[in-house]
This record gives sequence, structure tokens and C-alpha cells, in this order.
Amino acid sequence: VQFVESGGGLVQPGDSLRLSCAASGFTLEHFAIGWFRQAPGKERAGVACISSIDKTYYADSVKGRFTISRDNAKNTVYLQMNSLKPEETARYYCAAAGDYYCSALAPQPFNDWGQGTQVTVSS
Repeated sequence: VQFVESGGGLVQPGDSLRLSCAASGFTLEHFAIGWFRQAPGKERAGVACISSIDKTYYADSVKGRFTISRDNAKNTVYLQMNSLKPEETARYYCAAAGDYYCSALAPQPFNDWGQGTQVTVSS
């Protein structure tokens, strides 16, 4: 089981990015997939989660700006991020868990973390 995150980069405040989370070794449509981020010196925090039945959950700080989606044919989950802020600079990760854990957006029940992709928001 492996996740590969991609799509990060250096952007200016207010810009958009779309992150991708590609899975290999298992079929992600049967799992909840969460996006998390970790800034230097801070704990990993939940950003968004999509359940196996496509229910979505978001951290309050990103509601209305971020959208999580999945393409089961490509075995990939996406995170569309709009109106990015400097404080959202972090390494972004995806991971899998059962649907029960999706709404809480807590990292601990999630497994099979990838290497992450760096998002830097700076002018």
C-alpha cells in the first residue's frame, strides 16, 4: 500500500493549487481518504476527508475554499485549494482510514502515509 502526493508548489496568497493523492497496492474507493498538513514545529492537522460514499468533511478554516474529491477510475483523490493563505504553508499528506474516522479529521486512525507534497504560500 502506497500513497503518492503531488501538486504542491510555491504560490502567492490568493492563488490556487490542486493536490493529487494517487494510491497503489489497494483500491481506495473502499476507504475514507483524508488530507492533512503539517507545518514546521506544529502537529499534523486534518484538512479534509472524503468517505467511501463521498461524504465530505472539512476543517473550519478551509470550508468554502477547499474541495476534496475522488476519481475511483484513476484511484486518486484530489484537494482543490483556492484563496490560499500564507499560514497554510505546510507539507500536505494523504492517508486512508475507515469511514467512521472521517468526520473527526484526526490523524491518528489514518494509515499508510505518503511522503507528502510541500505547499508554500508566500508573496
